[in-house]
Amino acid sequence: MTHSVQFTLNGRGVRAEVGDDELLCDCLREGLGQIGTRVGCREGVCGSCNVLLDGLPVRSCLMLAVQVDGRAVTTVEGLARDDKRGGQVLHPVQEAFRECHALQCGFCTPGFLMTIAAGLDKRDPTTKLTEEEVDDMVGGNLCRCTGYANIKKAVHHAAEAMK
Repeated sequence: MTHSVQFTLNGRGVRAEVGDDELLCDCLREGLGQIGTRVGCREGVCGSCNVLLDGLPVRSCLMLAVQVDGRAVTTVEGLARDDKRGGQVLHPVQEAFRECHALQCGFCTPGFLMTIAAGLDKRDPTTKLTEEEVDDMVGGNLCRCTGYANIKKAVHHAAEAMK
């Protein structure tokens, strides 16, 4: 059985026909072309498929697409903002990852970007970012290439930029 769902995707209203058991990650990638949402473990362990649902990070491999009806979903494609000249401006977390060399193969990067962006957005930017907060933001994502040092450096860099 299929269902028609309507939701906001990266600031734009969309409609999708989804199956009863269709995962959100599959709807985003295959149905809506948001291929930045990676599918790693399909068990909610790795964090590669993280997206924001109403501003909060969720594992899109653990959610059914029908669950987002009427809600707002942001994928990594929605982090950058349009500038006045028709281009895009990277989100501070994306810029920090670039500047701090916080990625290698890039497979896990979208999940990290989404979780860190949400974590930094919800905190008071006038307070000093603690290592415990940084560990909480990156702790639910697995990276097989790095030692997390540059990822954590990028979190601090983005937090400074977002002040």
